[in-house]
Amino acid sequence: MIRYLTAGESHGPQLTGIVEGVPAGLPITEDEIALHLARRQKGYGRGGRMAFEKDRAEISSGVRFGKTTGAPIALQMPNRAHEKDDSNWPKVLAKEGDGDDVEKITVPRPGHADLTGVQKYRYDDIRPAIERSSARETAMRVACSSIARKLLKHFGIEIGGHVTRIGSVGYENSWEDVRNIVDPLIEQGAETIFEESDESPVRCLDEELTQQMRDLIIKRRKEGSSLGGHWEVVVTGLPEGLGSFVHWDRKLGGQIAQAVMGTQAMKGVEIGQGFESGRRHGQVVHDEIIYEDDSYKRKSNRMGGLEGGVTTGMPLIIRGVMKPIPTMLTPIDTVDIQSKEKKDTRYERSDVCALPRAIVVMESVIAPVLANAFLRKFGGDSIEEIEEQYQKHNQ
Repeated sequence: MIRYLTAGESHGPQLTGIVEGVPAGLPITEDEIALHLARRQKGYGRGGRMAFEKDRAEISSGVRFGKTTGAPIALQMPNRAHEKDDSNWPKVLAKEGDGDDVEKITVPRPGHADLTGVQKYRYDDIRPAIERSSARETAMRVACSSIARKLLKHFGIEIGGHVTRIGSVGYENSWEDVRNIVDPLIEQGAETIFEESDESPVRCLDEELTQQMRDLIIKRRKEGSSLGGHWEVVVTGLPEGLGSFVHWDRKLGGQIAQAVMGTQAMKGVEIGQGFESGRRHGQVVHDEIIYEDDSYKRKSNRMGGLEGGVTTGMPLIIRGVMKPIPTMLTPIDTVDIQSKEKKDTRYERSDVCALPRAIVVMESVIAPVLANAFLRKFGGDSIEEIEEQYQKHNQ
């Protein structure tokens, strides 16, 4: 099974990633990983840091002559911000006391891990919580997940996402209106969705909504506030039978929800119609089954490709919500952790709206979950062995 770990701080010298469990023989290059890292850095509403960070992950082990060896894969990604803001994060090997001249941050931002980090680890300086909980960590998460994404693509499974709402601006009928735009693209494979959405500065597939979203971001930027929104990720090419209904922790929907909710600023997730299905009656929620061309099919895909925690063979549709980021130019009330006095929040360099970038992260974090479900059913130690198992399934 594929598992990855990340290490590093937002302003530390580098981010590090370890990916284990990747079968031998998978072709992978640094350029393929760089594709999604570059996509993550684009999007209207981004902060100043993206202007000078040039994210590229260096593979230092686990790959030989362009193919995985089956050993753990190590990735390294330098932080250029470490050189620009070195005083914020002292040298890793500095001796105790060397940081005495570094100003401590004692004013937590509501909605961030600032105060909870202090309460959990008993810091007298919020900086360690700020550094590790920062969304900067998702750069390495995208790099690690790109390897699982390549494994899925090798077997014809594609992932693509787009933005459906930013703040008050979005599709009037979120399910039906989005299906009218997205379903024709699905027929060409899910990567067509991200290729089309990447043409929009806010990664929205509707031109009129794109402009309205940009206008809203400009408005909130002038007010010193921030914005979140809704997103959708579609996966095509998944065979039926991935996941399980026999134990709660093997249900694929639950594992996907863990990956989504384990990502910075995500506050909700649904599969298919999700919450909307609770407002409708059963006959317009469930997907009718037919038997055609020697296989079972469904007339619709309101369940989003999952039934009972198992894939149906229909496109997998995952939707979620991202909160407005808690770093805002216009302050709100908080409390100093030392003096306990009321304070205004301090400003950390940040985006006004991170959702156009975060959609790439959401595409990425679900890839290892799906890759593991695939490997549980068709797994082997090498790509060649997995191909043999998969071909038997398709016969």
